[in-house]
Amino acid sequence: MTSTIAFMTANYVARQTGYAMHGWGHGDRTTNEHFRPLDTYAARLGELLRDVRELGFDAIDLWGAQLSPSWATDEHIQIARELLARHGLRVTTYAAWIGRDDVERACEIALAVGTTIIGGGASGDANALVPALRERGVTLAYENHPERTPQEALARIAGGDGALALTIDTGWWGTQGYDAARAIDELAGHVAHVHLKDVLAEGEPHETCRWGDGVVPIEECVRTLRRVGYVGAIAIEHEPETYDPSDDCREMLARLRGWLA
Repeated sequence: MTSTIAFMTANYVARQTGYAMHGWGHGDRTTNEHFRPLDTYAARLGELLRDVRELGFDAIDLWGAQLSPSWATDEHIQIARELLARHGLRVTTYAAWIGRDDVERACEIALAVGTTIIGGGASGDANALVPALRERGVTLAYENHPERTPQEALARIAGGDGALALTIDTGWWGTQGYDAARAIDELAGHVAHVHLKDVLAEGEPHETCRWGDGVVPIEECVRTLRRVGYVGAIAIEHEPETYDPSDDCREMLARLRGWLA
């Protein structure tokens, strides 16, 4: 079985800033502001999905800023479902940061768009979200960011009893100075999703780049995923602040298809 390849729609975090983004918060705010109005939602989400489809992808990680539990109405959700079907795109994960106040709505959105995985993070103790996740049959796949070792990542999901798993973000392992392929090997069996990302250098700032231009051994990561028997989805992630990543993502899609063939 070959892993599904997805496009992380947060790759366009800087798009609404005109690729003049000043930090992630800036891009997050402008994206939420762009997609929130219901009267323009169909046109704006349709444009995004059309562009992703034209790159050659047939699956996405749907970023929460484009369908947020804080503002998405049932009408927004229905529009998203119809547009995903129209453009022939399936959702591998709902990429959102959630907490106790919105976990139930986030689960509803994830299930409505066709996935049982929220691939993101949690405010506070993720274990507090377990009852709501378990009741709805949804897994929160916690994405490593500040964690410096696989053991720290595992501590985040301890006690989750199947409702919590991990999203491997290879780029953040690079930022933290930990070999991403080794992390995959050490976390095998706990990984529900993968963000395949390269970064220019160890340490902050966390600057993504085309695979091979940075410090993450991307091809080795893919080989390791195959060796440990991972068959879940792999999302191509690349979120530059000052330029459109579309051409890079198209090239990386072709490369990943070759590695998985």
